[in-house]
Amino acid sequence: MEFLLGNPYSTPVGHCIERATDGSLQSEDWTLNMEICDIINETEDGPKDAMRAVKKRLNGNKNYREVMLTLTVLETCVKNCGYRFHMLVTTRDFIDGVLVKIISPKNNPPAIVQDKVLALIQAWADAFRSSPDLTGVVHVYEEMKRKGIEFPRSELETLSPIHTPQRQTAPEMDQQKYSAPVQPKPQPHPASAPPFTAPVAHTSPQMPNLHIAGPINPSPEQICKLRSELDIVRGNTKVMSEMLTEMVPGQEDPSDHELLQELNRTCRAMQQRIVELISRVSNEEVTEELLHVNDDLNNIFLRYERYERFRSGRTAQGVNNGLREASIKIIKSHY
Repeated sequence: MEFLLGNPYSTPVGHCIERATDGSLQSEDWTLNMEICDIINETEDGPKDAMRAVKKRLNGNKNYREVMLTLTVLETCVKNCGYRFHMLVTTRDFIDGVLVKIISPKNNPPAIVQDKVLALIQAWADAFRSSPDLTGVVHVYEEMKRKGIEFPRSELETLSPIHTPQRQTAPEMDQQKYSAPVQPKPQPHPASAPPFTAPVAHTSPQMPNLHIAGPINPSPEQICKLRSELDIVRGNTKVMSEMLTEMVPGQEDPSDHELLQELNRTCRAMQQRIVELISRVSNEEVTEELLHVNDDLNNIFLRYERYERFRSGRTAQGVNNGLREASIKIIKSHY
């Protein structure tokens, strides 16, 4: 098949995946990981080409450093890409035919690889359970549980939330509606909300009060309050992700871009407070949850910065084209 379709690493996204999963990397290249997400979201063949490269890196690979990097790329893409990619990842062919094979007894992978694969399958099964055409992973998960396979505990949402944009009813990606941020008490967004967000209305970015007073080891009441406020952070991060997926740089509605900028400012303020708590809280489980949320924020900031750079480039190009056309008209008026 590779002979007919070519080297999976020869495509733009395939080349990025090859680099992002190179076993010689000392740590994850998050900039490159987010670039992979952007290519998947912005190109027609991105999802299909990305899956070909992921399968090539995972199938029969005994370099478990590369396998773990690939699983991280895969997890990042599921969180930050939309339905077109989810449709390919959640198939029985991929879950059972690729991921489950990695952890088969005959391959005897390290425990960290087994835990990662099982955690991803479990998280995706839970996230896509209500989407009828994305339930291949759900069926495999249920079958594995019936066979007695034990899955890692997912307390405190140690796996970051998965972004699951609503499935499209038409091929045009700009028809998708953004989801409202998660928050304890929803409030309607001002009248400046983007016109195409109805019937699901946006809410203003929420600024949680993450300053927990008192002991370094928080009480159950403080932990409960912190979790509810972290839900607000996750909600704003999810809206930013969906907007960055749907909006075309330089072609967005001004009110959309204004909301995106407001979300960016709010999330950065949130992150400062989260970083403060990471250094103060002695509860290991709470610290792990804070670290996951902080990772999600760093990922979304990388995507936002790439978006703004691309938008600035397009805006400058538009101005130059306008000046060029004006010059041509002036020249023609002299003849």
